[in-house]
Amino acid sequence: MPWRRHIPALAAAVAGIRQASDAWDAVSDSFCDAAGRPVDEQEYGDGKVKRDAEAWQHVEVFLDHGPEVLAGVYAAARSTDYAEGPVSEDLRWLRSIDTTLENAGRFQREWEQILVLMDASMPGSRQLYEGRAKEERNADGWHYADELAVRGPALVRAAAHLVGRADTEQSVRARAALARSAAGLRGALPASPPPAPTPGPPAPGRSR
Repeated sequence: MPWRRHIPALAAAVAGIRQASDAWDAVSDSFCDAAGRPVDEQEYGDGKVKRDAEAWQHVEVFLDHGPEVLAGVYAAARSTDYAEGPVSEDLRWLRSIDTTLENAGRFQREWEQILVLMDASMPGSRQLYEGRAKEERNADGWHYADELAVRGPALVRAAAHLVGRADTEQSVRARAALARSAAGLRGALPASPPPAPTPGPPAPGRSR
């Protein structure tokens, strides 16, 4: 299962999105009045920009590693895993996670095309406007970050379970093969030679 190496990255990405969200939630109310309207719009806006930028970095991690893990989980899961078992509910989330990754990937490609067009139409303008363009991308991308923070853990749990099961089954097969090999060696050993006969008493001599 070569995709196993991507699971820690996805787990860290989920934690990173949640950390960015929690950090913003902890201070956002301080910039608003009792009705929830921003009082200090500059500080409020800067806080959201920071949250969105941090969260999008973790969305990019999902886009880099998620599709391979998702494909691996689809290949490794059995029909019985969907019906029952410790990750049956997580597996049922896969379709929605697949959709989120697909939409986020399309969004990322569209934004990259905008930068290419910007360079082509206005040479040198990228340095002037890229920062603002990234802020807009990150703000629009927060939607995908929020979805992955909710749905992503299901993919991580399902992948970790299937990898753990595969390791257990491989270990059982290895022990069984070792036992068969040892039994074969014992069967192939030559039989021990029979013990030498014990000499009897000497035959009595003839009387003359």
